[in-house]
Formats: sequence, C-alpha cells, structure tokens
Amino acid sequence: MEGPGRSVTRQELDSIEDGDARDNYRMLLRFRDRLLQAGTVEGCYMNLFKGDVDVPPLFVAQLAHVILRNVLDRCDDPLGLRAAEMFFREQKATIREGHALLADLETVEMHAAGSRYGSLGRLIVEAQGPLGAVDLAVLDRANAGLYWERESRYDTVISLTYGRAALDSLARVIEAWVAHFLALRVAVKPLSRIEEPRWAWHIGLDAESTAILNDLWGGAEVEQGRMRRILALFELRFEDAAAMRPEVAGRAVYLALSADENDVVRMKPQNLLTNLPLNEA
Repeated sequence: MEGPGRSVTRQELDSIEDGDARDNYRMLLRFRDRLLQAGTVEGCYMNLFKGDVDVPPLFVAQLAHVILRNVLDRCDDPLGLRAAEMFFREQKATIREGHALLADLETVEMHAAGSRYGSLGRLIVEAQGPLGAVDLAVLDRANAGLYWERESRYDTVISLTYGRAALDSLARVIEAWVAHFLALRVAVKPLSRIEEPRWAWHIGLDAESTAILNDLWGGAEVEQGRMRRILALFELRFEDAAAMRPEVAGRAVYLALSADENDVVRMKPQNLLTNLPLNEA
C-alpha cells in the first residue's frame, strides 16, 4: 500500500506458494501497469480495445463506472443515471404488457428466490404481475426522484419501450459518452424502426445486436424470435459531417441494444468509441 506503483519482480511473484493467488497477482499487476502506462483512466480504457482484452470483464466494467461517474457528475436526471448503469452492469430483460423492462441482473438473481424484493424477481424471472405493481418501482418521469433514495443499490427498474422517458435519457448518456472520449458532438434519438432500406452504418451496442444488424444489412432472413430480442433502436447523427468517413458523411448511424437468448443485456459501450465511422484524416 505504501508503494502501489512499484515494480514487482518475477522472483517475488514466484515466491507466492498458492498458484491461484500467484495468477491473481499477475493479472492485477498487468492491469495496474496498463493503467500507469496510459496515465489516465480513459486512456487505459481505450487502449484495452486496441488488441486482445487481457483483463477480466469486471475490470473493464469498473473502468466504465469510474469514467461515467466523472462524465455525469453534474447530471440531475435520475433516469439518465439509472440508464447509465447499463454501461457497467448486466441487466435482466422482460417484456410485460408491451413494456421492455430492465432490472439489474445481480439484484434479480439475489432476490428472485425470496426476501422483500421477491416481487421484482417474480416480475423479471417469471414475468408475473402488472407493470408498476412491484415493490421496486418502474421509474418514469413522475416517480424518478425515487432513484436518489436508492442510489448505488441497483434495485430499480426502467422501461426501454419506445416513447418512454428512460429511452430518451439513455440517448443523452450516449451523447455524453461519445463527447467525453472523442470530443465530438452527436445527436442521438430513439427510433421505433429503421426506415432506411439500405443504411450506411450501424453499431450493435452488444454482441447480439451486432449479429442481428449484420444479418439484416447483408439481406439475410432474421427469424422473429431473434428480432424480438431488440429492445431499443437509435439514430445517431454527427453535428459535423466532416468528422465522418467521406463515403458516409452526413448519413445516419443506427444503434441497437438487445437481450441475448437468456434475456440478459450485456452492453458494450466501447463499441460506440471503436466502431464509429470517423474520418481518420
């Protein structure tokens, strides 16, 4: 603790008798060295995706959490802060009475079997109970202030249904994320569908969305079961078209967020930074 940045020799590591502990230290030191070499948390985060990611997913998520804490430091929109949790915490999705509901996966798994949060577990795991009739409120504009009472507890639910306020708040977080890293102003708006038959560019915000959008763009038939996994669609436009690759300058970039076959949403916010059609010049 007195010298967190000091070098650790191979002999010191080899002297640790427990093999698992020795491997854990190696992994932690590799991550620490990446952070020190980058000089900033943002730089470390970006550098992770320039090759094979060699740190645990938990570390990647924690970096995103720290960065968002800075990006949204003055955010007074509780729905935006709740939506931002998707950037670093996995979510459990369910469709109930036309609403796409998201709850924190760890919270659902912890309380689905019982406790005072059991109603949330039943809602998400078994899709029982009407919208809003749960112990943990589905946040919307009218009751968004409840988030301040539950901050960092990860025990609230949001709806990503088109037209709901949380979807607009998520769009603002995406704008802020891109601006913070790339110093680019983009405008993001939710969509109910992509009307453009042959769009210029798309980004999946998770592995499932990437696969679905790639298939659609390539003209492949996507069965309805997979299509229903798409929870949210967005249109992203650059304020300065000159910042885009010339061949797609001025065109819309479409974004999608989906659940996987287990109804889990694993967002990859790094895709917004590494896959935008930027003008390299």
